[in-house]
Amino acid sequence: MNRNEIYKYVKEKYNTNPEFLWLKYPKYAVLRNNKKWYGVIMNIPKNKLGLSSNLEVDIINVKCPPEIIGNLRLNEGYFKAYHMNKEHWVTIILDGTVSMKEIKNLIDISYELTM
Repeated sequence: MNRNEIYKYVKEKYNTNPEFLWLKYPKYAVLRNNKKWYGVIMNIPKNKLGLSSNLEVDIINVKCPPEIIGNLRLNEGYFKAYHMNKEHWVTIILDGTVSMKEIKNLIDISYELTM
């Protein structure tokens, strides 16, 4: 699942349009439910996730119940939240490692948590 597929999914399901809030980071997009963020899509160097490459990769941060974050991070493609609260957010790499179905499910959970 890539960022454009996510934008399409959240537009169709939640009528959400990505918000690009930072001039310095024009590809960073916030997904908002009312005023609360339920997703942040960014492009960062892989080494920011502890990987051994400086190549950029798209990621999404989603809000999750704290009791499932630890288990998610045991799986490939999941990381401690980049630049967000590590107790309530998880980072997912958007390189095909995590299935579209899983990402959609976590976006849905994140959206519900911000109701």
